[in-house]
Amino acid sequence: MDRGPLQAPVLIEQTGDTLTFTLNRPDAGNEVSGAMFDAMSAALRSEAVEPTARVLRLRANGDVFCTGRERAGRDAVSIRAEVARLIELKRLLRNTSLISIAQVQGDALGFGFGLAILCDFTLVASSTRLGFPEMRSGLPPAAIMAYLGRYALPKAVFPMVLFGDAITPELAVQAGLVTRVCEPANLHAEADALAERIFSLDEAGARQCKAFFLAAQESSVEHNFRSATDMLTVNALRLMQSR
Repeated sequence: MDRGPLQAPVLIEQTGDTLTFTLNRPDAGNEVSGAMFDAMSAALRSEAVEPTARVLRLRANGDVFCTGRERAGRDAVSIRAEVARLIELKRLLRNTSLISIAQVQGDALGFGFGLAILCDFTLVASSTRLGFPEMRSGLPPAAIMAYLGRYALPKAVFPMVLFGDAITPELAVQAGLVTRVCEPANLHAEADALAERIFSLDEAGARQCKAFFLAAQESSVEHNFRSATDMLTVNALRLMQSR
């Protein structure tokens, strides 16, 4: 896995069991570029093939977290390719076996907010603005609406995407889009403490817990009961053998 220099648009680093993505374009609102999509997707694919970490931390340098993504496409072919690339990153982030923590220290808008929501835990500084402003320019945020209803009640979030109004972190918690609101000075420490709690868990159990939780959302209750029988049996035997 490449470890980019400090001037790279996204810094990808691994320290112990923590893989960290740091958005590093503060002068451009940390908008995610094509190169950033490719780098983060490559790192997540590598983890899927050969896991080397347990926790993924998504954060940003500068005063804002992420104000969206670059849009360079000017025809159907290039626009479709751009959208496919962003959806692939979202799919990889949602499905990774790593337990993911978004550390949102500043404004998260459009794609940036959507990316943070996909993390398993979304910690947000109390001073941030959150929202999906795309409809203000007439563009329905379809790649976000594809999964938004899995995280929040439709009545709570449809006005947000329709009108493009920014919301406070407190309202985002109430809607189910954010895990916790932190004082700005405490955000990093709270993310550290959360990571330590994850490390205290049984590693195989944590990975399987996340995988089952996600899969259960896509399946019927009866299917989930059958899968639960298999999962509980396998893990009970695994834990007995490890003692």
